[in-house]
Amino acid sequence: MGETSGETMKITARGVTYNCRVDGKEGAPWVTLSHALANNLTLWDDFVDTIKDRYRVFRYDHRGHGGSDAPEGPYDFPMLVADSLAILDAAGIGKTHWIGLSIGGMIGYGLAIDHGDRLRSLIACDSRPNAPEDYADYFQHRIDVARDEGMEALADLTIARWFTPETVAANPPVLDRVRKMIVTTNPVGHAGLCAALKQLAYGPELHRIKTPTLILGGEKDKGAPPDILEREAKGLIPGAEQVVIPDAGHIVALENPEAFHKAAGDFLDRH
Repeated sequence: MGETSGETMKITARGVTYNCRVDGKEGAPWVTLSHALANNLTLWDDFVDTIKDRYRVFRYDHRGHGGSDAPEGPYDFPMLVADSLAILDAAGIGKTHWIGLSIGGMIGYGLAIDHGDRLRSLIACDSRPNAPEDYADYFQHRIDVARDEGMEALADLTIARWFTPETVAANPPVLDRVRKMIVTTNPVGHAGLCAALKQLAYGPELHRIKTPTLILGGEKDKGAPPDILEREAKGLIPGAEQVVIPDAGHIVALENPEAFHKAAGDFLDRH
């Protein structure tokens, strides 16, 4: 294998230019990392440092997020799955492990259902497969607040939903990092992904997944609680495993990084 390297690049696919980054060992198996709503590819910086000595790691900002273009929405999951395939094709990535957090894991469900030949494994983090009425209403509320008051008005509300009360009270530096990602997210892209989340409905198709799958989530996640993930995701995907990350809410990769790195890294290494 070649030396570890890192490179940020722009990839144009399906008429949209995406901000992307590659790290890790040349010639090693690919791992693709897909971030959450109102995040960007820097969400994964710490995790990349733990796996780049043995994997080739690809990251991209979703349409409307980070350094990627923000075409007018609404967006939907078939669009986001097609985006991911086109980006992988443009990057020359044939088969990859896929790790996604929240909407990133939901895109992973779509890939595993209809394009399982492209995946070595799937780790879906804090990713419920269905949107009940109250869940859909929450994303409409986000659209409304951002439209009327700006992304800044969502920052503290989002932090309180994504992280445990103990972490919010302690206010570690990682929360400022997440706040910055939220307030710098393009409101057009934010509304587009929220529209997709309102229509989330992968549950009836999960039985078609043949990809080795890990359902991973925070013990205290308000949006994707462990019991829902067990019943609506792990329980419907043949052979799926589940790990609950203690002392963490929705953004497990940042709130309990040690436990997340171990669970995700161990699963990758087994597949």
